[in-house]
Amino acid sequence: MAGEPLITVCGNLVADPEPRVSQGGKSWVTFRIASTPRVRDKQSGDWSDCEALWLGCRAYGEYADNIAQSLTKGMRVIVQGRLTQRSYTDNQGAQRTSLDLDVEEVGPSLRFATATVARGATRGQGGFTGAQAGPQSQSGWNQPQNGAQGFPDPGGPAGGFDDEQPF
Repeated sequence: MAGEPLITVCGNLVADPEPRVSQGGKSWVTFRIASTPRVRDKQSGDWSDCEALWLGCRAYGEYADNIAQSLTKGMRVIVQGRLTQRSYTDNQGAQRTSLDLDVEEVGPSLRFATATVARGATRGQGGFTGAQAGPQSQSGWNQPQNGAQGFPDPGGPAGGFDDEQPF
C-alpha cells in the first residue's frame, strides 16, 4: 500500500535475519525486533521496563542481502519503515494480530556500539560490515536483557541518565 506514514523504532534483533528467495528468484529477508522503553519513578529513582513492542520486519532485493550479511541477533538497530497490520489464526485456533514494518532504512544504533561502513558491490549502496561493541558491552550493555530490550542499567559505569533527560 502507498501513503502510510514512516515510523522509526529503536530496538534489538531477537534472532538473526532470515534470508529467503521467492518463487520468482527475488531475495527478501525477515527479522524481528523488540523495543522496550524504560521509565524512571521520580520518587524512588528506580527504573522499570514498560511493555515490549515486538515488530516483524521485512525488506526486499539487494537491500535484503545487505541486511542478512550485516545484522545479527542482539544488535541494537534503528529501523524506519511503513507500519502494517495483519490478522492470522495461531496454532491453537485463536485470532491474532501482528504489527510489521516494510523496511525503508535500517542501521546499527551507535549509542552503545561502533560500526564500520562499506559500500555495496552494486549501485554504490552503502552497508555496514558489522557492529562492534564498545567498552560498555564488556559489562553486558550491548546484550539483550529481559526480553531483548538491550537497555543499560541507568546506574551503570557510564553514569546513567539524569532526571532532566526526556525518554
